Amino acid sequence: MSALILTPGEWAIVGLSLQVSGCAMLAALPVAFALAWLLARVEFPGKVLVDALVHLPLVLPPVVVGWVLLMAFAPTGPLGALLERMLGITLLFRWTGAALAAAVMALPLMVRSIRLSIEAIDPRLEQAARTLGAGWLNSFATITLPLARPGVLAALVLGFARSLGEFGATITFVSNIPGQTATLPLAIYAALQVPGQETAVWRLALVSVVLSLGALVMSERLMAQARGAPRGAGGTAHDV
Repeated sequence: MSALILTPGEWAIVGLSLQVSGCAMLAALPVAFALAWLLARVEFPGKVLVDALVHLPLVLPPVVVGWVLLMAFAPTGPLGALLERMLGITLLFRWTGAALAAAVMALPLMVRSIRLSIEAIDPRLEQAARTLGAGWLNSFATITLPLARPGVLAALVLGFARSLGEFGATITFVSNIPGQTATLPLAIYAALQVPGQETAVWRLALVSVVLSLGALVMSERLMAQARGAPRGAGGTAHDV
């Protein structure tokens, strides 16, 4: 039984993983919602291309995504140099860089979840609210956002689960630095390279499975709630 108890160092790894995943999820949410709303509600030239670019991290090798981030956010890269010059911020070899890599990899799944939720909302409800005098922002806050909430929550949980499992983009972008970027997947990979660390691998893998499984189950429940919520034009005028 004692072999299943995490060491202080392993608890630190779990804490760092939760920190990175939580920040990645929150950083990606505004971008994911804006893209989901744009793709669900607006017709514009090049929409198919934008949709493809949003989902590109799903099909690209994660190492390629990490390499692109490295080229962009390294101190000599265009975005990295700008951040360092204007804000004194560097993401390379920092946990914030690991959070950025996780956010980029989780973004497509979050966009898809929120987009499906928005597309399930009958646009006539929003139109009715505006007909009754509500402005665009008011109808968005009182109609669209509350009805899309289950999908948004599901996207948060799904993005969290995806961030927990991120490996390829992270190790390429910010390397595997204990206490800074060594999240659960990277720590498991490092332990696999050391003879006699099988027990540590089992412990960390078990924690990873439990956290990811719990997040996926919660995401499925939220999506089921979103599918079961009344979305049609059958709402009453009072509801609008």
